[in-house]
Amino acid sequence: MSSRPTGTFRDPQGTLYQDGDRIFREIYPRYSAQVLAWLGSEPASRWMREGRMVPTEIVASEPVTLLEHERIEFPSYPWEWAAGQWIAAGLLTLDLCEEALGSGYILKDATPFNVLFSSAKPVFIDVLSFEKRDPNNPLWIAQAQFVRTFLLPLAAYRYLGWPLSASQQRRDGYEPADLAHRLGFAQKWSSPLRSLVALPLLFERSFSEKAAKSHNSIRKVSEDLAELILRRTIRKMRKNLRALTPPVHASRWSGYTETASHYDSGDHAAKQNFVRTSIKSTGALHVLDVGANTGVYSRIAAECGAAVVAWDPDVSATELHYQAASRDELPVLPLVADFARPSPAIGWRNAEYASLLARAKGRFDCVLMLGVLHHLLVAEQIPLAEIIEQLAEITTRWAVLEWVPQEDSQFSGLVRGREELYAHLTESYFTQVLGERFATRSRERLPNGRTLLLVEKVS
Repeated sequence: MSSRPTGTFRDPQGTLYQDGDRIFREIYPRYSAQVLAWLGSEPASRWMREGRMVPTEIVASEPVTLLEHERIEFPSYPWEWAAGQWIAAGLLTLDLCEEALGSGYILKDATPFNVLFSSAKPVFIDVLSFEKRDPNNPLWIAQAQFVRTFLLPLAAYRYLGWPLSASQQRRDGYEPADLAHRLGFAQKWSSPLRSLVALPLLFERSFSEKAAKSHNSIRKVSEDLAELILRRTIRKMRKNLRALTPPVHASRWSGYTETASHYDSGDHAAKQNFVRTSIKSTGALHVLDVGANTGVYSRIAAECGAAVVAWDPDVSATELHYQAASRDELPVLPLVADFARPSPAIGWRNAEYASLLARAKGRFDCVLMLGVLHHLLVAEQIPLAEIIEQLAEITTRWAVLEWVPQEDSQFSGLVRGREELYAHLTESYFTQVLGERFATRSRERLPNGRTLLLVEKVS
């Protein structure tokens, strides 16, 4: 069995292995009995049937316990999520924790890394995160972690404008002090920041002085009261989480499809028809939409029967896309991701969390790159041959491309007086470079002068 380092290597109960497309988890002997008991419990069995927890099979129980998890089609990380995905992942975490209480279990750790998205639906993946609870203990030990890794990053995003992508460098989240000095007095004492920032800082010194004395003397209460307090704690966390839902601010790209002046209704209709016809003719089942914006073409691909992953660096556009995909239960996973600046491999030995391109390599049988080539060529100054090479590494066969000529207003707007630098970017040059890796199977020129192509990888 081959293995690959993952973010689970710190887990004292077991470790994750990947063998081809199969995902296995080995449970260390001293924890086998409790893990097997949990997997056989009513809530765990029900959540797996409902798709809220990753379906898991027991492959072996002796001499070691080996589990196999159903593979999530495209793993993503919190720094690639829109705010709505953070909220959804947090709500799932709290819902499962509260539901487990009645069966005598509780969630012992509560970070966004316990959740992946299957299309637009959050799925809890860390089956080792639940444990038997002390029925007389009213404290949720993972509460502080939930605040650090879910609530404070969302608070920093909503009230301070700190990007959620910054979580890439904050594996254990934020502390109240990280936000406090940036917040105004009135803001700090308003809800929900009062309970997340102001009060924790106020009581921090007093708590620190008493912590050592009280660490081993948790006050026990009756079983009914303990469960009541736990439920109230979780519901308070849920209330705070919902209160941190940020408004969606308009951006340059969030209304692009509706306001693009270089497309009229005929251009839009022709482009959508070309994409639909192309995907149907290829029979593509796994589509990557690069520069997806709010998801017009992702939706078309989904309607053609494909599972879609959609990348766009614009946070507002991706948020709107996620809301639509979630509302309509589309097989689409929108991510805040930049083809020109993809998420790197990070963590211990650069191996805990795989890079975006490593996760995408060979994962899609069709890639859509509509209205993005000229941005990569001019705004990002990436040579055409490099773009085509990267495209060939991601798609296993097909791509649908849009070529924007130099005369196009969007192209000239990007060039802005540097025409000589990009004079070589003609359609014939594009066809020549493209032809080194792809063969054109169909082509259509839109009334606005742009060219759409369905291409097939040949080398």
